[in-house]
Amino acid sequence: MRKELTQDNSMEGKPQESRKGLTHKAVPRVVGLLLTMALMNVLLYLCLNQFFISLQRSTEDPRSCPYGYFRMGQMKNCSPWLSCEELRTEVRQLKRTGEGAVKRVFLSEWKEHKVSLSRLRSLEMKDDFLHGLQMLKSLQSKHIVTLLGYCEDDNSILTEYHPLGSLRNLEETLNLSKYQNVNTWQHRLQLAIEYVSIINYLHHSPLGTLVMCDSNDLPKTLSQYLLTSNLSIVANDLDALPLVNHSAGMLVKCGHRELHGDFVAPEQLWPYGEDIPFHDDLMPSYDEKVDIWKIPDVSSFLLGHVEGSDMVRFHLFDIHKACKSQTPAERPTAQDILDTYQKVFNSLRDTVRSQTREML
Repeated sequence: MRKELTQDNSMEGKPQESRKGLTHKAVPRVVGLLLTMALMNVLLYLCLNQFFISLQRSTEDPRSCPYGYFRMGQMKNCSPWLSCEELRTEVRQLKRTGEGAVKRVFLSEWKEHKVSLSRLRSLEMKDDFLHGLQMLKSLQSKHIVTLLGYCEDDNSILTEYHPLGSLRNLEETLNLSKYQNVNTWQHRLQLAIEYVSIINYLHHSPLGTLVMCDSNDLPKTLSQYLLTSNLSIVANDLDALPLVNHSAGMLVKCGHRELHGDFVAPEQLWPYGEDIPFHDDLMPSYDEKVDIWKIPDVSSFLLGHVEGSDMVRFHLFDIHKACKSQTPAERPTAQDILDTYQKVFNSLRDTVRSQTREML
């Protein structure tokens, strides 16, 4: 009996030992899986954190130079604007890259730097050309394309070259494989912030309140801005920037032709109906609030249709609705919009960070 009992106990012990052995083997696998997931979440958090830091750094201006000087690319020192003689002898014209009503633009080369050379297209447009040059000279900042030199005698202007071209190319650019990692609502909202920052700068420029008049439809508006290699925005075409002076009762009219469509502000449309033919002398003037009306449309283009962009649009709904007020005085200022954009960006950023921490 004792032998049988001993045998039974020994046989019962084997399954217990077997079960215990399986548990010991499974534990390291579970721990390893948990550690791997934790490590991946930490890396995700660090990447997101670095992304937001890089966005903040992009708002700094690395090209700061005294008035009349420039720096671009890998240049360590500031150089004075190039003179007529230097433009004639040191700049090599390569190929035409664009043409507008006022000027032709050529990809050119200066001391192994790719640069953009603009030449007056027609003498009839010289006043607009010189106005654009004066704006470039007076408004140099992180918001405006870098002026490298000019020659009024030759009707030529030299600016920094941006190979990604105008803002119209944004979708094509972000769809490239090399930019897929920044084709996100975060970077797109940052672009919208930069765009509104430019409008705000023009409305509070050193010269006074300037209106971006060359913006009667979305494609034309986008063509006034360049996309830099680090995917920021700078204003490029400044040929139509009239000045508003409220205290002096000085308002503006963007051109001398009748405007149509929903993109332009209501006050830019002919107010007297179809029975009275358009006449420029009868057309009422207006102020900088026409720029505010267009901001929602431009921002919607910049936000695109990536994951999260509709969420951003939802948070911007109220401020964009205010931008579309039929009464210009009721529209917010560019600074109001900029503050709201920044608050939305910070709020959504903090939400993403909080969700990432919870995953750890």
